[in-house]
Amino acid sequence: MSSHLLMNNRVFVWIAVATCLLLLVPFIAMQLTPEVNWSLSDFIIMGGLLFVSGSSFVLIARKTQAKHRILVGVLVLALTLYIWAELAVGIFTNLGS
Repeated sequence: MSSHLLMNNRVFVWIAVATCLLLLVPFIAMQLTPEVNWSLSDFIIMGGLLFVSGSSFVLIARKTQAKHRILVGVLVLALTLYIWAELAVGIFTNLGS
């Protein structure tokens, strides 16, 4: 079943919906507390990062064997978390500072 979902192009709609739902978390937090203060560019950058990461996984997973998809997912997740942390606080560079 998951193989069938990955091969269907409607999976990109689901990635877009999941991205929007995840972006609701900081949006709602902004309404509840002044400690969360995202600008429009923050939402655009994070939305792009989430959508590109999900889409990259799908496109790479389509080209790999089913037994390697977990490894592909872990690698895409690790790269996404690294980029997120780098943009947020600048671990190795001062991009987020």
